[in-house]
Amino acid sequence: MASLPSLIIVDRLLENWLLEDIGRGDFTTQGLFNDKIAINQGIWVVKEDGVIAGLPIAARVFRLLDQEAQFTFEVKEGDYCLSGTKIASLQGSREALLTGERVALNLAMRLSGIATATRNYVEEIGNLPTKLVDTRKTTPGLRILEKYATRVGGAINHRLGLDDAVMIKDNHIKAAGGIEKAIALLRNNIPYPLNIEVETTDLEEVEQALKQGADIIMLDNMPLEIMAEAVKIIRATNPRIRIEASGNITLKTIRAVAETGVDYISSSAPITRSHWLDLSMRILYV
Repeated sequence: MASLPSLIIVDRLLENWLLEDIGRGDFTTQGLFNDKIAINQGIWVVKEDGVIAGLPIAARVFRLLDQEAQFTFEVKEGDYCLSGTKIASLQGSREALLTGERVALNLAMRLSGIATATRNYVEEIGNLPTKLVDTRKTTPGLRILEKYATRVGGAINHRLGLDDAVMIKDNHIKAAGGIEKAIALLRNNIPYPLNIEVETTDLEEVEQALKQGADIIMLDNMPLEIMAEAVKIIRATNPRIRIEASGNITLKTIRAVAETGVDYISSSAPITRSHWLDLSMRILYV
């Protein structure tokens, strides 16, 4: 089960997004209803098949608007639900339910879409030891939640930010004058205990990364036969080095890549190519 990011972080994000949507006030809700109309209950329904993610975050939206609001899960976070399934029940002030509806639904639809796409990728390699990891190709401001959604879908997180690990990519290699120089420089300048990952595109670069003792070697956009050969070379030289494959990973190619023996496959697709899962809120008149 994926753990929710700290509420200290989540609540600050939600407050900003609520301020963006509410502005000077929800004039529709405030001006439309009088005290004789009680609208204080609702349900959430999924309108297409998919994996549900973001329910705890939606609950925080309503709780920020009404401390007494109750958001009851009718399914578990990460459950695969069929269209028409009731996934949550709500109770709270009418202002909280109607004012928080859009922000809460937007987040849950976005995160559920990511979790659904991630689950599809994970299931393609489900009986193999290779793990799917996400990337930093995320929506600015939403990274911590989008990466939470990939965990709900069954992936594991790659680095959250630039301070999580050292990754030497093609532009770094060019700027430093080669892989060997880049690793040598970084060994003397990075804090302990950061790992060093190196992006390689051919067997010559793999040998250079091995020579300098990289902790993780990424095989980027390599043909399958070259990737398989690279895995054999790395395993024979130092079996403790972790091997990651990346580049143009799709549902059609991910299994063949995993079968080369890599430890991890990184892909931005579950986030960048996912669509929002359609959810709706229905107010109950009582």
